[in-house]
Amino acid sequence: MVAMRRPKERGQAEHGWLKSCHTFSFASYFDPEHTKFRALRVLNEDWIPSGKGFGTHPHENMEIITYVVEGEIEHKDSMGNGSVIRRGALQRMTAGTGVTHSEFNPTAQETHLLQIWIYTERIGLEPGYEQRDFPSRWKPNELVLLASQTGKRNSLTIHQDVEIYGGLLKTGKQLEHEISLDRHAWIQMIKGQLIVNGIDLQAGDGAAIDEEKLITLAAAESSEFLLFALA
Repeated sequence: MVAMRRPKERGQAEHGWLKSCHTFSFASYFDPEHTKFRALRVLNEDWIPSGKGFGTHPHENMEIITYVVEGEIEHKDSMGNGSVIRRGALQRMTAGTGVTHSEFNPTAQETHLLQIWIYTERIGLEPGYEQRDFPSRWKPNELVLLASQTGKRNSLTIHQDVEIYGGLLKTGKQLEHEISLDRHAWIQMIKGQLIVNGIDLQAGDGAAIDEEKLITLAAAESSEFLLFALA
């Protein structure tokens, strides 16, 4: 079963310093039918103008993952971390018992990113931080494991039973991903057009997948996407 979440159905926010689309209920946007998907609590697509961003603000008891689509984002936090996240890198911040951080676009161009929040496996974890470049991320026609509970295959470690895969699929190519019936998947389209188990997905589309043993992804045009496998 594949349930679609089209861009026009998402919550829309336009603040001048930020344009954002909310897949699930977030801030002033509330949709009782879309508050989360399994452990996936927030999936925001953000566009941040040059020199703008999020001032220092708090988080707790979440895994916060940043995926840069285009541009750069500068991160500073109360753990003493300071870094710039560029396309091809992934950042994970474990908010745990509480952290504050800020994020700004330091470039002359607009930054486009995905902000992902995942419930932690338990509350009260020690705050933590991890960032990694993924050169293999740019291998076409493969699913690259970006984050997992165990950190296997050089992925980031996240404190929840979730695997996050990144994919770049060229026009006409196809991938398959097996998943047990007791697990679930979410596909988030970033660019292009995919046919997922017979359903057409385009840029900005999301899809919840339940009760399927095999996920088939066929590129109608060159595509970039994330695949979440969740308990």
